[in-house]
Amino acid sequence: MTIRRVMATSGGFVSTNLWDVMKPGKTLLRMLELTGKERPRVCFVLTASGDNAQYLARSYSAMSETNCDVTHLQLFTQPNAPVMDRVMESDVIWVGGGSVANLLALWRLHKVDIALKAAYEEGKIIGGVSAGSICWHQGGPTDSFGAELRTVHNGLGFLPYGNAVHFDSEAQRRPLAHKLIAQDVFETMYATDDGVGILYENEIPVEIIADENSTNASEGPAAYRLTKVDGEVREDRLVPGLIR
Repeated sequence: MTIRRVMATSGGFVSTNLWDVMKPGKTLLRMLELTGKERPRVCFVLTASGDNAQYLARSYSAMSETNCDVTHLQLFTQPNAPVMDRVMESDVIWVGGGSVANLLALWRLHKVDIALKAAYEEGKIIGGVSAGSICWHQGGPTDSFGAELRTVHNGLGFLPYGNAVHFDSEAQRRPLAHKLIAQDVFETMYATDDGVGILYENEIPVEIIADENSTNASEGPAAYRLTKVDGEVREDRLVPGLIR
């Protein structure tokens, strides 16, 4: 039986002691592990940043000490490979941060959404950070339109929830997420602090993963489930580990 998996994060890479050099965090390493392959094929999709060349170079560099083959799918100024072929030849698809609104529009224009749906159904490991997290859900808060957060409602919907990222580091995120639940925009939302990811299997959240170990799991970065109970917004904190 094929298991459909998404890693939705506010992280993915962590800093090193070298200037501007990153390495994969535990969320991304878990994605590589889940492929079950000795040398997985990783595809970076950085549409949300306009295929920023510096971002792409840092991403490639971060994978230099992993046993992976790395490629990318870019859409600016035109696709660098046939979209379906590039996506389906990959074992892990990692989507970078930036504008989720622009990402969704361009993906639909170039049929990247169709390719990703096929990859998801086939059991490829898909995921990403920020815009690369919100996109798999129904939608969520975004700064795609300016400094004041607004809500996108047209996510790919592979996961039947709203999504909030950077929950602990950007002041507007939590209040807007609570408002969206209170107003029944989303029935359930999942949120992540910086450096934390949620692993979904067959659309069910099964594990919380932190990119770096915390000395205090009860107070360190976490994930959250937001629902409405008896007319009030309920926020349940989900610490790193399997979700019981």
